[in-house]
Amino acid sequence: MKAVAIQAHGGVDNIEILEVPKPEPKVGEALIRIRAAALNRLDLFTVEGIKGLVLKMPHVPGGDGAGIIEKFGPNTDPMGFGVADRVTFNPGVSCTQCEMCRQGEESMCLNYGIIGEHLPGVMAEYAAVPVRNLVKIPNDFPFEAAAASPLVFQTAWRELVTRAKIRMAETVVILGAGSGVSTAAIQIAAKAGCRVIATSSTPEKLQRAKELGATDLINYKTENWSKRVYELTGKRGADVILDSVGEATLNDSVRAVRKGGRIVIIGGTTGQDVNLNLRYVYWKQVDILGSTMGSNKEFRDVMQLVFNGTLKPVVGTAMPFAQAQAAFKLMQKGESFGKIVLTF
Repeated sequence: MKAVAIQAHGGVDNIEILEVPKPEPKVGEALIRIRAAALNRLDLFTVEGIKGLVLKMPHVPGGDGAGIIEKFGPNTDPMGFGVADRVTFNPGVSCTQCEMCRQGEESMCLNYGIIGEHLPGVMAEYAAVPVRNLVKIPNDFPFEAAAASPLVFQTAWRELVTRAKIRMAETVVILGAGSGVSTAAIQIAAKAGCRVIATSSTPEKLQRAKELGATDLINYKTENWSKRVYELTGKRGADVILDSVGEATLNDSVRAVRKGGRIVIIGGTTGQDVNLNLRYVYWKQVDILGSTMGSNKEFRDVMQLVFNGTLKPVVGTAMPFAQAQAAFKLMQKGESFGKIVLTF
């Protein structure tokens, strides 16, 4: 089969279209004919190489996809699914047996892995996926939108609803409004009745954030965003700040959050090693919360809201999978608003 793949870590120029073996589904898995696959920043990190992550080459990236069930692995319980069903899936794979899995906290599984990072990905004509991770796609729901949804919506749902426990009328700051997770988070916070302050680098992206539900907009290229948050909140500070930027923003996030506020971290696109001023943390009694992906329940809860139209996936660009290298370069530049999707 044809697949987007790398034969060695490095820059996006290493991305190729290769012939690789078609996967055979194992017990508990379904073989999916992929119709669309969405890019995430994680895919870029995987291509470049993550410290401590050793992968068998060639490696196929991609955790988000949607397609049609072709067959099931041997002795597999189809769990209500059938051949030819339209499906998408939770990219997080857990062992189902450990202490965390038994508590329903699959994203904290002791052997947790993400499709496309730790496991072979779905930027290919076919992919084998655990049946327990599947959800059916409504017949009128586009494959591109379905592929753009799982990782970002479950991540945003967990960080806001489960970890930050947002409440109506709270002020939520979302950094980098153009990313996939941010477009999901803006909608979730707005639907919960929160005041949403979004930051981004261009007026065009900020306008799109406003259309999704952001009430206040800050261009971080032209003004000090943390100072502006302080002003917009009457020198009180924000209740919740979602920070996926890391090294470049965390100190500002601690300054911009209110006393007793919450900062949720889901990544560090500008770097993982942070020189943090602890005085702000303890004096303001700030809660710094980590969050990764979501449980199967969180995934299904939020996907139900996506499929019924309450939450809307934002597809910024759709490209044929043969143009995968160009798609990765577009993501690397950060010029797209919403998800970049490859179509098969």
